[in-house]
Amino acid sequence: MTGLLPSLLGLAGASSAQTMLETVTSVGIQNTLNSSSAVPRLPALPVAQNASAQNPTSQSAATPVTPASATPAMPVTPLTPAQQLGLSKAQAAYTAKQYAQARSGFEALVAQNYGNPEPHFGLALALLALGNDKDAAFELKQFMVLAPDRYEGPYNLGVIAGRAGDHAGALQLYGQAATLMADKAPAATQRQILEALAAEQIRMADFAALSATLTSITALAPGDLDAAYRLAQARTLAGQGAEALPGLYAVLQADGTRMDAALLLADIYVAQGLPDRAVRELDAAVGRVRKASERSALLLRKADLLLTGGDTRAALLAASAATKADKYNAAAFAREGELRALRDDRSGALTAYLSAVRLAPDSAVYRTALAGVRLTLGRFQEAEADTALVLKLKPDTATSARALYVRGIAAYRQSRLVDAVVALKESHRRRPDADTALWLGLSHYARKDYPAAANALADSVRLNPTPTARLNLASALLASARYPEAEAVLRGLVTENPAAADAWYMLGLAQRSQRQDAQARVSLRTAADLGSSKARDALK
Repeated sequence: MTGLLPSLLGLAGASSAQTMLETVTSVGIQNTLNSSSAVPRLPALPVAQNASAQNPTSQSAATPVTPASATPAMPVTPLTPAQQLGLSKAQAAYTAKQYAQARSGFEALVAQNYGNPEPHFGLALALLALGNDKDAAFELKQFMVLAPDRYEGPYNLGVIAGRAGDHAGALQLYGQAATLMADKAPAATQRQILEALAAEQIRMADFAALSATLTSITALAPGDLDAAYRLAQARTLAGQGAEALPGLYAVLQADGTRMDAALLLADIYVAQGLPDRAVRELDAAVGRVRKASERSALLLRKADLLLTGGDTRAALLAASAATKADKYNAAAFAREGELRALRDDRSGALTAYLSAVRLAPDSAVYRTALAGVRLTLGRFQEAEADTALVLKLKPDTATSARALYVRGIAAYRQSRLVDAVVALKESHRRRPDADTALWLGLSHYARKDYPAAANALADSVRLNPTPTARLNLASALLASARYPEAEAVLRGLVTENPAAADAWYMLGLAQRSQRQDAQARVSLRTAADLGSSKARDALK
């Protein structure tokens, strides 16, 4: 038998190989599973001297060579004593990181004995160390032809495919390696191969296949709570949340302080349509976790669930408790601010958002929300100052559009109509919105630019045909002398709501402007009877 050859990551041999992939963990199923992009290479293992090989192929590095059987087509030729000595010298050069010297030694052995797999494998590793993936892939495929029952070939080809961005190829190759390793590789090496396979399954979002792989990993390491959690997470993402519960409860029985498992448990119960059970599980976990930040995170998740269920009072209590548990949790303060605003506690919302912004000064979302609260409190200049800071942070499109919306309304409230038009127009350009278009129309109307007002208000109606938007559109159409269009809008409004006094009054004006005097008098009389003083004056 030949000696062992270390992998490029310095593994001493198959019997001592360590798992190098990053453990997959996350909080809650809404987060994406993570994995390491760096996949270790396996060490060479001894080759049985009576092994035989199949014909080589011309497939690319990213395409696995799937042998028809474990018996190669051409016989494997053993190394002579002199060749064995040359192999040892080449391996020693590789171990000493003298990769060019190692390459020369392995190439000489390949020329002397092409029918032995070990020089091909050693040459592949030396070439990989020198950054020559293409030639390394060729040698690995020759190794696979000579040793079709060995898993090191497809595994290391998978590494090369992944580095080249061919993740579908890497997935197939790692799967082939996992099949070949059965009953051959030590547990640590099996774990390494399975972790590489799992990393590609995560990348492909194939959570059903990932669940099967993680089941194998947990069988290799039954005491690994992280692996057990990842299995529960993968099953949940595969739509098998109920099946994940036993394993997840086992994790919590072994370590009840795990916040990630508690959050995932709550997510599963929510997905099963049992939000109350999820809240109770979160309450139980709050008493088990050790860190204040973890208690705060669990309480914040509880607040989110209660808000989704429409219980803003209980949600506010949970969010407030989250801020008390961890005074540095900016997200908790922001949620408290949102909930206080929903419950019309504007001064309380202002205090909460000020804390959120103090803790996370670079959060454009929190500062935009703060600007919105200040706007509702009539603190227009402060709201505008907040929006200026938001835009300096270069936020995403939705946040910048919201900030410009607040700035536009603040300018409108201060009668700076040109500034209002500029801000609202830009906000609407970035993210078309019915409410933004409504305020843009009102700003144009206040400037007596009635055609522009009608266009903006028509856009608002198109996006969301509320009675307010339609009534304002009718007003702009009347001011633009577009009486038939105004009449059509107003007829629709009074048909839907016969008690709409303003709509009847404006309908009467539109009809009178078209010399429909009898109809106009009926409309104005209806408006007057509904309490419109303007209609009564128009009838005099």
